[in-house]
This record gives sequence, C-alpha cells and structure tokens, in this order.
Amino acid sequence: QLQLVESGGGLVQAGASLRLSCAASGRGFSTYAMGWFRQPPGKEREFVAAISWSGDVTRYEYSVKGRFTISRDNAKNAVNLQMNSLKYEDTALYYCAASREAEESSSWYSFVGFDYWGQGTQVTVSS
Repeated sequence: QLQLVESGGGLVQAGASLRLSCAASGRGFSTYAMGWFRQPPGKEREFVAAISWSGDVTRYEYSVKGRFTISRDNAKNAVNLQMNSLKYEDTALYYCAASREAEESSSWYSFVGFDYWGQGTQVTVSS
C-alpha cells in the first residue's frame, strides 16, 4: 500500500511555472506507474500525465503536451510535474496517483485505472 502526499501548488499569474511534487511512502513505489490528474472547479477529475515504473514511457493529455513534464525518482520515492506556461484553464486541484498497471496501459487515462491517491494540491492561475 502506498501513501501519497502532494505539494507545490499555489497562486500564479498566467505564463508562470510551478513544480508539483508527490512524495510516496510505503512499499513498492518503483513497481507502480504514477500519474497526475486534476479536477477543475465544477468539473470531473481528468487525466493530466502518467509515467511508467521505469520512467521510460510518459503520456500527456493533449492540452498540456509541450508545457508539462512528468518525471520520477525511484530512489527518492518521488514523482514531479513541471508545469510551464500556465494558463487560466489549468486552474484545478491536482492529484498524484499510483497505478498497478506499471507499463503503458489504456487504463492510465481514467481515474479508475489508479489504485492510490493523494489528497491534492490546489493550483490557481490568474489571467
């Protein structure tokens, strides 16, 4: 079982950057794929990015491709999301999640494909 804690959210202006971090505790972090989801105000939780257990495979939601970068450090039990050129529509509660589908899987794109979740960190982008 994994426990996940996100950090790094905040209030920024459009065009700025933020780096979200997720610290994992528990056994077997390196055997899980990791992902970031977000939930904008009044909307459903949506996929942002995912990374395989080894870090070799990454996938992104179309609107963040080229602006966001997901990375992981298995030695530190951590996964990060570097967010550049932030837009107002990136405003959301961002969640870190772990999936037993350690290699690339179609289940990565849905929240039901992830087994453990953090509490979320708020990102607010002012226009």
